[in-house]
Amino acid sequence: MEVASFSEALQFGDKISTKVILESSFSKEIRILLKEGQIMKEHKTKFPIVVQVLEGEIDFGAEGEIHNFKSGGIVALEGNIPHDLTAKKDSVIRLSLSKLDQVERVVNVVKESNK
Repeated sequence: MEVASFSEALQFGDKISTKVILESSFSKEIRILLKEGQIMKEHKTKFPIVVQVLEGEIDFGAEGEIHNFKSGGIVALEGNIPHDLTAKKDSVIRLSLSKLDQVERVVNVVKESNK
């Protein structure tokens, strides 16, 4: 059994930050910290994902629509669907990836978004 927390050591900075919180036999749980106004540019993965707002508020763009999610909001997205995130408030995001997906892909999206 592995135990972790999404709420420890929260430090919002000038750049979007990510941290692998937990890795199991079937998923990778990643924390994304978005400061108000920060944008994760449009990107996609070939695997399904789940995005949950643990704290804060984001606009989540996908399939030509923008959905507003506040604390507790959650969305499941099939693979190959372009999407983006815009922080309306400082936000703590939980991203659940398939075990087959690569954390490095998320890190690269964040690097591009931080430019």
